[in-house]
Amino acid sequence: MEKTRFGLYGYGKVAQLHARALATCENAQLVSVCGRDIRKASAFAVQWGIQARDSAQEMADRDKAEAVIVTTPHPLHAQSSLECLRTGLHVLVEKPMALRVADCDAMIAAALAERRSLGVISQRRWYPSTRRIKTAIDQGLIGSPLLGQVTILGWRDEAYYRSDPWRGSWTGEGGGVIVNQAPHQLDLLAWFMGSVSAVQGSWINANHPYIEVDDSAVATVRFANGGLGSIFVSNSQKPGIHAKVAVHGSSGASLGVQTDGGAMFIAGMSGVLEPPYIDLWTIPGQEDMPATWKIEDAQYFSRIDPTWHFFQLQVEDFAAAIREGRRPAVSGEEGREAVKIIEGIYRSQKTEALVRY
Repeated sequence: MEKTRFGLYGYGKVAQLHARALATCENAQLVSVCGRDIRKASAFAVQWGIQARDSAQEMADRDKAEAVIVTTPHPLHAQSSLECLRTGLHVLVEKPMALRVADCDAMIAAALAERRSLGVISQRRWYPSTRRIKTAIDQGLIGSPLLGQVTILGWRDEAYYRSDPWRGSWTGEGGGVIVNQAPHQLDLLAWFMGSVSAVQGSWINANHPYIEVDDSAVATVRFANGGLGSIFVSNSQKPGIHAKVAVHGSSGASLGVQTDGGAMFIAGMSGVLEPPYIDLWTIPGQEDMPATWKIEDAQYFSRIDPTWHFFQLQVEDFAAAIREGRRPAVSGEEGREAVKIIEGIYRSQKTEALVRY
């Protein structure tokens, strides 16, 4: 089988994990890297035995790249993705898709105009535990999903924020816990609950005086199906407790997953401390299943490197989608839903009003 040729737009910590993932893919291969600093791109290229280029155009022209994974800092996701799409490359962009819904719309429009695939990294959708919840919802086992919850009680210390010059600032990072740590759980919330129709929220900086962005936020979300969501996220809890997503259905049944235990995984800086597991499951007749699944999932995680394995699964889906002419599992339209929540919290803080979509 001919492999889809990928480039990386960016060469930071998460790019290292994507390079590891691509090295194990059966239907994809990494051929080049580009970024703003050619010296850093060259060092990355030497490490992985690929080419360093000045632009997406060069990756396409000289290395015959067909697709690119965008790993630039958050405020550059839209700009980098648009450049790649207009070059004729398929784009798989790191979370969050962008910082504004308008930028997501521009990216979706460009992908449509260029007839290229656009996907958003959401690797926690490939966890066995989260897939069980989605399957149960799709099978109608909880009725309609009407109440959703995201809770993140994590910690980031000063060394973390000093580890890269872009962290902790509005211009470099685009935000704090809302933009960087919460998007995966916000994506799962929207995956379980459906399209977002309105957001109201607030944020504070509780105990990180050396950064200018949020370390804690609360919000409520309205969904198009009439459901409601509650969001409580923080980087201010030492040493980190957990991250969880739960959904409650019209039947009265509830489903939940602990996606992260302790301090959340930091790309290129730490490992996954605890395997994710189902921590809530009240479907009649299935109440005993979580104990079995927890054992199975722990065994599964012991056989893989979870820091990059689920990237591999998503990249393989994206490469297959390109070859098969179908939408990837996580499309731009789906990635846009998490951005509604992110943008909505920041806009609501400024206006002290409900933000409607």
